[in-house]
Amino acid sequence: MGKVKQVVMGDIEAEEKARAKAAEKRAQKKIVKNEEKVEEKVEVVSEAEAPEVVKTEVKAVKASKSGKPNVSGKNYQAQLTKIDKNKLYSPAEAVSLVKKIAFAKFNETIELHINVLEKGIRGNATLPNGTGKQVKVVIATDGLVTDIEKGGKINFDILVASPDMMPKLAKIAKILGPRGLMPNPKTNTISPQPEKLVKDLSGGQIQYKTETNFPIIHTIIGKLDFEDKKLLDNYQVLIKAIGKDKIVSLFLKSTMSPAIGIQV
Repeated sequence: MGKVKQVVMGDIEAEEKARAKAAEKRAQKKIVKNEEKVEEKVEVVSEAEAPEVVKTEVKAVKASKSGKPNVSGKNYQAQLTKIDKNKLYSPAEAVSLVKKIAFAKFNETIELHINVLEKGIRGNATLPNGTGKQVKVVIATDGLVTDIEKGGKINFDILVASPDMMPKLAKIAKILGPRGLMPNPKTNTISPQPEKLVKDLSGGQIQYKTETNFPIIHTIIGKLDFEDKKLLDNYQVLIKAIGKDKIVSLFLKSTMSPAIGIQV
């Protein structure tokens, strides 16, 4: 006769709790893996080539992480029906439509998402009507370098510098670089006259560049409360700066709205 296992009620309860906890962990891992699979699709497929279902999945994952409503929301879906996905709108039509389909309760930013021919395209453009966004531009000084070295708070959007300051900024390049704040000739943030750069950049000059891995430019041309003409003027200046011959396709949207295809 084999040994008789003595079972205690407390042991059973503990075992059941352990099994439930293990099941919960497995479920959580499955969710994480599914999100990673969606994000992997973004890494290997450009936005220009990705099927609509992949773009939608990616937006949903990003939205869940940022706390913003995802693309399956009722408001988003309701506005999506107002866009003809088989049509490329004129810039004027797109600007008019984006205002009609914006549904957030704040003054949304008007964005342009541009698929271009190749990676590495970058430059700057001075929008005649500004972006509607307050941009804090500061000039690099010895005091600023020391402050950041000591862990001081970075409370500016753009840093400009004179050429003689660049060797000093090398000390904090590891801090500024990942934030995209290191002055660079390609972004027009180095000049013997940094004061002029502050004036230009504060008055509506923007930098644009393709993503690191994809030939896509994400930029802005103003706010929802801008007059149509002001948005169109900003749009024309930006497209001229990038060059129509470099553009494959482009889309206009507000912060929360679906994207509208525009004729190149």
